Amino acid sequence: MDPHITLISLGVRDLERSVRFYRDGLGLPLRESPPGVAFFTTRSTWLSLYGREPLAEDAGVAPEGHGFPGFALAHNVATREEVDPILAAAVAAGARITSPAQERFWGGYSGYFADPDGFLWEVAWNPHFTVS
Repeated sequence: MDPHITLISLGVRDLERSVRFYRDGLGLPLRESPPGVAFFTTRSTWLSLYGREPLAEDAGVAPEGHGFPGFALAHNVATREEVDPILAAAVAAGARITSPAQERFWGGYSGYFADPDGFLWEVAWNPHFTVS
């Protein structure tokens, strides 16, 4: 068994609000977590939420940031029909759609939302690989 996991840490402005967004709004399973951090499991990656200032301090950078961060997270689904309901759940939980779901130049179907802290997420169905 591989002892390694990929952990994605987001520095969030309001930890409790973000926990509600990801747990209640998007339905991610919340793991038992120490104070000041929330761990969510996904199929093969964990999502970690930290306070923005403590995470920036830990990384040795300033907590301020503006504009496009240069990356987007992606949630890939098994069927085209799964994309729109997930985007709708994100909006109901407080997300903002930045690019509505649509057919993409690469042959798939996807849309983007920004979570309450502005992190970009793509919800995508890609016919070129299998999600099981």
